[in-house]
Amino acid sequence: MVDDCKDKNCPVHGNIGVHGMKKTGKVISTKMKRTAVVELDSVKYFPKYKRWAKRKSKVPVHNPDCMKVMVGDIVTFKESRKISKTKAWVITEINKKGEVEQ
Repeated sequence: MVDDCKDKNCPVHGNIGVHGMKKTGKVISTKMKRTAVVELDSVKYFPKYKRWAKRKSKVPVHNPDCMKVMVGDIVTFKESRKISKTKAWVITEINKKGEVEQ
């Protein structure tokens, strides 16, 4: 992490509070400025068919300047106040650096 982070929405160097749920997922896009799209994998049980089904969902999260998150990284993010119309989550730590898929 970089010490000279000027991002006011950074949970470490800024003044935004994080609370509520904590989730882990894989970064699939960092094309937007200070925003990353994280993919969450889950499974759901259907009692009628007695089967489990895999589900995926995409969540836009705030990517602080000091984190340097890349596509393929496994990150942990927490809930915060609304930062924009779609963002209400902030990346708090990078669990594993990933490989860029081509």
